[in-house]
Amino acid sequence: MVPELDEDARTTDPREPASLLLRDLRTKPSGLPGREAARRLVVYGPNELVRHRGREWPRQLLRQLTHPLALLLWLAAALAFVAGTTPLGIAIVAVIVLNAALAFAQERQAEQAVEALAAYLPAKATVLRDDTRVLVEARDLVPGDVLIIDEGDRVSADARLLDGEVEVDMSALTGESMPAYRSAELTDVTGSLLDARDVVFSGTSCTGGEARAVVFATGMRTELGKIAALSQRVGHDESPLERQVKRVAWLIAAVAVGVGTAFLPLGALVAGLPLGDAFNFAIGLLVANVPEGLLPTITLALAVGVRVLARGGAVVKRLSAVETLGSTTVICTDKTGTLTQNHMRVTELWTPAGAGSPDPALPHSPAVTALAASVTACNNAELDPGDPEHATGDPTEVALLRAAAALGAGTSPTRRDRDRIRQFHFDPALRIMSTVDSSAHRRVVNVKGAPEAVLARVTQIVAPDGTSKPLDAVDRAAVSEVVSGYAHRGLRLLAVARRELAAGEDVPTRREDAERDLTLLGVVAIFDPPRPEVADAVARCHTAGIRLIVVTGDHGLTAREVARQVGIATEQTPVITGAELEAMPEAELDALLAGGKELIFARSSPEVKLRIADALREQGNVVAMTGDGVNDAPALRRADIGVAMGVAGTDVAREASTMVLTDDNFATIVTAVQAGRRVYDNVRKFIVYIFAHATPEVLPFLLFALSGGQIPLPLTVLQILAIDLGTETLPALALGREPAEPGLMNRPPRRRTENVINARMLGRAWGLLGGVSAVLVLAGFFLTLVAGGWTPGDPVDAGAPLHGVWEQATTMTFLGIVACQIGTAFASRTQHASLRTIGPWSNRLLLWGIAFEVVFAAAVVTVPALQDVFGTALPPLEQLALLAAFPVLVWGADELWRLWLRARPATGAPAGTPERRPVGTAGRGSS
Repeated sequence: MVPELDEDARTTDPREPASLLLRDLRTKPSGLPGREAARRLVVYGPNELVRHRGREWPRQLLRQLTHPLALLLWLAAALAFVAGTTPLGIAIVAVIVLNAALAFAQERQAEQAVEALAAYLPAKATVLRDDTRVLVEARDLVPGDVLIIDEGDRVSADARLLDGEVEVDMSALTGESMPAYRSAELTDVTGSLLDARDVVFSGTSCTGGEARAVVFATGMRTELGKIAALSQRVGHDESPLERQVKRVAWLIAAVAVGVGTAFLPLGALVAGLPLGDAFNFAIGLLVANVPEGLLPTITLALAVGVRVLARGGAVVKRLSAVETLGSTTVICTDKTGTLTQNHMRVTELWTPAGAGSPDPALPHSPAVTALAASVTACNNAELDPGDPEHATGDPTEVALLRAAAALGAGTSPTRRDRDRIRQFHFDPALRIMSTVDSSAHRRVVNVKGAPEAVLARVTQIVAPDGTSKPLDAVDRAAVSEVVSGYAHRGLRLLAVARRELAAGEDVPTRREDAERDLTLLGVVAIFDPPRPEVADAVARCHTAGIRLIVVTGDHGLTAREVARQVGIATEQTPVITGAELEAMPEAELDALLAGGKELIFARSSPEVKLRIADALREQGNVVAMTGDGVNDAPALRRADIGVAMGVAGTDVAREASTMVLTDDNFATIVTAVQAGRRVYDNVRKFIVYIFAHATPEVLPFLLFALSGGQIPLPLTVLQILAIDLGTETLPALALGREPAEPGLMNRPPRRRTENVINARMLGRAWGLLGGVSAVLVLAGFFLTLVAGGWTPGDPVDAGAPLHGVWEQATTMTFLGIVACQIGTAFASRTQHASLRTIGPWSNRLLLWGIAFEVVFAAAVVTVPALQDVFGTALPPLEQLALLAAFPVLVWGADELWRLWLRARPATGAPAGTPERRPVGTAGRGSS
């Protein structure tokens, strides 16, 4: 048992000799016992940074009080106070405050929804506990833990290297963009702790190598925790959609102010209205033009999209990314683990002694034994001796290790680590990994990698009896034929080679000195079956006009066969190798990518992804790029949507990405694109719904002004506020949860430059839905007035005989708008399809929203206290009965219009969607 740390141990000097540091930390190279680690976690607390954030809510609330639509209401309130209608001014100010509070609460809820997603992907760390490798959450690290650092890992605590060497990205601490080399052998202690060359720090990332290190500081005791200026708080990321809507809000404000300013002198001078009535007209016009709640409704819709994606396996790190997903035109996808299951299994082994599967049926010749020994040595995976199905490490290396075990090779990690002298980690550009190991009083370089990369370094080949002979042209042709045959079957290939160091030869310190003059031992073929759901996802991409490009490090024939199996490629699909791409001028690459065909880039380095992403974006595409390695980070950042693998991906790739797949599944990307399209469509739907009510709210004031007061106001300002804030908000929010419309993935992506609000949408909202609503509402208003004995010019002021009739008529207008809102809500649920195809009752939230607005409207016109506030009076029952037809007439007019659109040729695209074009122009092309 490890004794409890004393106070002196907590302040130990991390630069003292490693043996003393281990003593002071009361630990040992094999790590802490699990129970002791749990006790230290209680003493030291979680390995987390305590965020001392200033108060941000005042700024967020101020933003809600000063956005364009709120400023428009402030102007209306000011006019009300100037006109002497103080109660009206107070009511408008109250609406501003209530609306800001509602928007503020929704924005905070959206923020919390995004921040809560961190729980889906907690940072992990590999440590030694009870002399066993264990994957734990980074927050559970404690001083004394022995940390295993591999390429791609994020360093989660300050630690001193015990053995090994790594390159680390320290830009978060020092600002230096070049990786820093750290080695357990560099024990000089001059300078500051940050300059110590055998220490790694929390917040940095390992870009190469591997090492073991003992943790000496966690949480706020780390160097990162001591830098008070380093804030992890991400600021408000306003999406392009929100920016577009804000521009529209400014346009609405300008139009409302312009119209109000123009009609104020017309009403007072031309129509002869009293100045007070003219001001009431201007105030009503301003208030009627304000779509309250538009911006917070968009924010909430995006947040809902983030939650839906998270449940489906896609963790989106920014609200704005949901909108971008919907416009994706090209997906550049990896093969292994994304298109395939990443369940590797060695199915074939080839050596000069013969070929077969790695089971006892394969003759155990000296050549086979040598191959199994090299595969075991040049490997970092670990098999559980008690459970062969349980293993840790890269899936490819796990498959190789299981095959070696089946061939009788010893796979003990303890023995492997003891025999290993040096390692040259896998280089994505070279596509090779090698180790230098001691074996039976010899020192051997063991190499595995892509067949063509290994063959380029091979000069000899092993004979069946285990001896070596020169590799001649006939042997090379035979090996190439074997490789080609395996690749045509979609198998992933690795060549294995070795070189025995001569007596007295120094251990190579450079990989080019180690990986030369090799002896080929054989070729290993690994089967990684395609994911069964990928074929359907690929088909959905084709119908949606999304182009697919495979970028993989595998052999071209292997990549094409897997792509063929899932429906991406055919035998004619072009395959471009990394070498060919490197020699390709930019103009030729642009022409290749502009062709619209699906492509396969094989034997590609991660730098190729960056070049492809740049070229595609330059052509106006919205690019989603997958990646999992350290070197994929630049391409993930450059793409519009960087997609990292949550299971097989490195911490560096996950940090650089916009979206993380918790299941590493290509089908999840397509589902995310569909969800993005759905969110964008729903935003358009509730914009149509909200804007449609401006027409029946504005027209009554125009009639009042143009008639010179001969026609009384059909609607009061307070009744408008009751509509916009009371009856409109919940159905609008419910439309943000609308299910996907049929045909959502049967249309091409929207253009990058397309605006969220266009002329056709405004025509539908203000002209069709708003126009029909205005006619019905005004008909109800005049019917009630005339039935009560009113004639044009009759006074309806307080105390006049017809004042009660006028209150009933304005109530009829109010209820008419609410009834038309119901029809508009159902009509807005689809942009092109009929309501029958999605089901009238499929959105239960909308039904509850409509129920609320009906109850609220009924309360406004029947509860005496609310009648006094809003100036309402219950109309006769025979007139109220007419309201039942209003929703059907509004929805019916829009349904007929959409039926006419569907009957038109292909140019009759959904409102606001691009004109349809053949899928081949943006999808499979001739493939």
